Amino acid sequence: MEKGNLPAVVKSAPIDTIIKPFKRFMHIEASSGIVLIIVTIVSLLLANSSLYNFYHHLLETKIIIGIGQFALDKEISHWINDGLMAIFFFVVGLEIKREIISGELSSFKKSSFPIFAALGGMIFPALIYSALNWGNAYEMKGWGIPMATDIAFSLGILSLLGNKVPLSLKVFLTAFAIVDDLGAVIVIAIFYTADLSLIALFIGLGIFGLMIICNLLHIRHPIVYLILGIFLWLALLKSGVHATIAGVLAAMTIPTKAKIDVKDFVSKSKKILDTVNDKKTSNEDITSNIEELEDYAEKVLPPSNRMEHALHLWVAFFIMPVFAFANAGVHLEQNILTALTNKVTLGILLGLFIGKQIGITLFCYIAVKSKIALLPAGTNWKMIYGAALLGGIGFTMSLFVSSLAFANPEIIADSKIGILSGSLISAFAGYFILKKSFKN
Repeated sequence: MEKGNLPAVVKSAPIDTIIKPFKRFMHIEASSGIVLIIVTIVSLLLANSSLYNFYHHLLETKIIIGIGQFALDKEISHWINDGLMAIFFFVVGLEIKREIISGELSSFKKSSFPIFAALGGMIFPALIYSALNWGNAYEMKGWGIPMATDIAFSLGILSLLGNKVPLSLKVFLTAFAIVDDLGAVIVIAIFYTADLSLIALFIGLGIFGLMIICNLLHIRHPIVYLILGIFLWLALLKSGVHATIAGVLAAMTIPTKAKIDVKDFVSKSKKILDTVNDKKTSNEDITSNIEELEDYAEKVLPPSNRMEHALHLWVAFFIMPVFAFANAGVHLEQNILTALTNKVTLGILLGLFIGKQIGITLFCYIAVKSKIALLPAGTNWKMIYGAALLGGIGFTMSLFVSSLAFANPEIIADSKIGILSGSLISAFAGYFILKKSFKN
């Protein structure tokens, strides 16, 4: 262990605190996008092969968790969509909170451009879908499906373009996709809620209030929020509000303040490292000092950051792929030909591909021309248009909203075809436009 190297690592901590979480986030999301593509292909192959029955019977297998009257009896697909996706929404909630507090949504100057992009990217797809399905009450329930943007898939496609992509464009795509997620959460909570049980809802709100009190009392241990979060999930599951909203509500209560600031951490770390580097220090004291340093490292990171870091890999490489496996598999043989003339399929396809690119680009243009926002440094309108096309990759959130909007298996299959085809066309078009824009 060289004495001169250790302090240098500590000196970079303030910069790393700002830059590393965002780079780590984008790297994980981009890699996860590639995994999602592979899993989607596998699920489509299974759903359209001799293993079709095995695939669907597997997802319909019931799993019971609990004892007696306190047991939950659900199919695997429901455990994935109601349970695992609550964790996904918890991480989404933490990401939104981080961006609002210290990221790209922390000020009007920073947030105006991606917020305008997200608004346009939600309004136009919903309008296109609604225009095509107007007058059909049941089909109209799917208007929220093409509003979503899949961060992992879109960043995954962007990563295929390599180092030519400006960091500002990656930041823009990530920021407007996160705002998009926030919009989707609001839409799900308001418009895709079943018959309400007021008793269960009030119990859930009481637990949510208790979690806020824990935050105000500076309770930082994750286990407290885990236990209360589980009860919040159960209450909302019984209330009629979709259980995944519990994930977002729980995320809003997680403390975002560190116990010690960065300067204090650097100062104390230097003292510990100087002691460790002292040749007279015994092995026992070195171990004690390292444990003390580990304790300081934990205190300098807010619980929200630690939870997001701990769960992000699980969400990116387990929960999202499992969700894709359970929901992307659609039997194409009987649906692909008729789906091309189906208004639900066309509404979603055109909403994602046409609505997203028009809405995002137009609203961004209005924001810049009205001097409400500035074009991100290092980008041009061709790049923004390419990113707008990638915004048409709905996938995860679109599939999720589809499962909430419809119960009819045939319409669900039609909606999945619209989601997959719209996302695929948007991905190819966005990649092609961006690749050309970086050559110039």
